[in-house]
Amino acid sequence: MAKNRFHDGPGPSQRQLRVSEVIRRQLSDVLSRGEVHDPELNRMVITVGEVRVSPDLKVATAYVVPLGGQNADEMFELLKRNRNELRRAVAKGLTMKFSPELRFRLDETFDQLDETRRLFSDDTVRRDVE
Repeated sequence: MAKNRFHDGPGPSQRQLRVSEVIRRQLSDVLSRGEVHDPELNRMVITVGEVRVSPDLKVATAYVVPLGGQNADEMFELLKRNRNELRRAVAKGLTMKFSPELRFRLDETFDQLDETRRLFSDDTVRRDVE
C-alpha cells in the first residue's frame, strides 16, 4: 500500500473519519428506530457519541452511553448479544465491500465535560481566568 502523502500523523485518515461518521449515523438510526428483534434492547435509549474505525476498516469501536448513564452493564450485555444483527443492519446503509466488526465501549466524554465545568466554576480558576 502506498504511503499517503497528505496524512503522516498518528491520527485517523480522512477515509477513516468519513466511514466512522457514516457508521455512527447508521448505528444511531438502527438503535433509535428499534430495528433489532430484541425488545429489551429496543426499550433502552442509547446515545452513540462516536465511532472509531481501524485503519483497515475491519473493526469499528462505538462509544455509547445509556440515557441517564445508568444500567451500562445491562446495555453492554444486550449490545453484545445482538452484535451480529446490529452489524447486518448497519451494513445495509454502507457501500463498503466488507461490514466492520462492531465493538462497544462506554463513552466517558459527558463525564469529562461535567468535570471541566466543575473546574471552571471553581472560584480560584475563575479568578485566574479573569
